[in-house]
Amino acid sequence: TLDLTCRRTPCFAKFSEMEEMVNMEAEINEVQPLLLSASTLQFYFIGEKCKILQDMNRHLEAILKEKRALRKRLIKHRCQESLPIEATFHKCIVELLTEAVTFIAKLESHLQSVRSIPQIPHMMNNMDTTLSKTEALMIELEELTEQILKWEELQKEVYSN
Repeated sequence: TLDLTCRRTPCFAKFSEMEEMVNMEAEINEVQPLLLSASTLQFYFIGEKCKILQDMNRHLEAILKEKRALRKRLIKHRCQESLPIEATFHKCIVELLTEAVTFIAKLESHLQSVRSIPQIPHMMNNMDTTLSKTEALMIELEELTEQILKWEELQKEVYSN
């Protein structure tokens, strides 16, 4: 019954509201420096990332400029342009050109030799089989020569008798 009869007086209700407000302000005051430091750190990292992106952008722009310059140089026709060669080097240039022509002529045979390298094991197997076949034929030939010589001796004996 005491609890039922106990009413909250407006004075104490105001006091509890004021206490809640003070507690909330204390919480805000505690959290506010953390939020400020977090936001400053966030702005710092955003600034660093921005600097990195700007550096990358400058680097990519430089690469694109170089690419454009290279394309322009490659598109230019170089046929009409020639480098001046001093007269003392003309003989060397002629010799160099003849050596270049012989090199190009020999290059095809060298390339053919290089292309045949993977086929060498197969060629060696073929050579081994042909060698064994020739050895067999040599043995047969020796046997035939022996038989012919025996037959010749028999024929000489028959004619001599």
